[in-house]
Amino acid sequence: MPSDITLPQGTVADHGGMSPEALRRLESMAAAARRRRRLQAWLPWLVIIGMFAIWEIAVHAFSIEQFVLPAPSAIAASMVKWWWPLVDNSWQTLMTTLIGFGLAVVFGLMLGIAIGSSTLLYHGLYPLLIGFNSIPKVAVVPILVIWFGIGTVPAVITAFLISFFPIVVNVATGIATVEPELRDVLRALGARHTDIIRKVGLPRAMPYFFASLKISITVAFVGSIIAETVAANKGIGHLMIVASSRFDVPLVFAGLMVTAVLGVAMYLVAVTIENRTTGWATRGQNDQQQISFGGA
Repeated sequence: MPSDITLPQGTVADHGGMSPEALRRLESMAAAARRRRRLQAWLPWLVIIGMFAIWEIAVHAFSIEQFVLPAPSAIAASMVKWWWPLVDNSWQTLMTTLIGFGLAVVFGLMLGIAIGSSTLLYHGLYPLLIGFNSIPKVAVVPILVIWFGIGTVPAVITAFLISFFPIVVNVATGIATVEPELRDVLRALGARHTDIIRKVGLPRAMPYFFASLKISITVAFVGSIIAETVAANKGIGHLMIVASSRFDVPLVFAGLMVTAVLGVAMYLVAVTIENRTTGWATRGQNDQQQISFGGA
């Protein structure tokens, strides 16, 4: 018999020994995964367009006055008319928010590491942090105005205060939840407390940290705008107060839309950084979702 046998193309040997049924199932799973990715990419846009369409139709169908609830078309016209004040004031709000958020990240990360690493600090500082976080930040703004005057500083501090607590809590939780058995094994191998925190605790806390960033960056805008509505001469909050005093409700909603766009943009930045740095934390979950979807 000849030593080598050539098989016609399209047989099982051309596909690594997989049967035609297995190949068809694999192709259907791949096609389902592609459809799922396309749906995930388009779904947010479809939901937003649908929401604005329903809003526009409802305003005209129920004859709602513009000073009560303007239609999206009126808001868009106001954004075109007042585009430069919106750009100028949104840049001020973005700057104050990023400064306050950056300070919250630095100090929140350091304090979270300290609290998560020490049981004494955890029990000593946690009641103080919870009590301070329970204070409405809008009640702090007048005090900040007395201390620092009207301007950018109260908005920066308010953004810092409102975004600081989630970062501290999540980082401390990530470090404190390292398994005691793992700590004991590492100590038996000669690891010091700082080695455990640096090589195990911090990587363990990174998913918690980025989860807190996605929360903090959005609420930081809330802090900035609260301060701008009370004590500022520039910013989206200040622009909305001026517009409301003139009963220019479409411009008020335009300021809200700009704030929402800025919040979504910064959220996407945090998600992108998270996926590039801690993608390993959700890799198994994503793979399982794709397998489950394909199997369905």
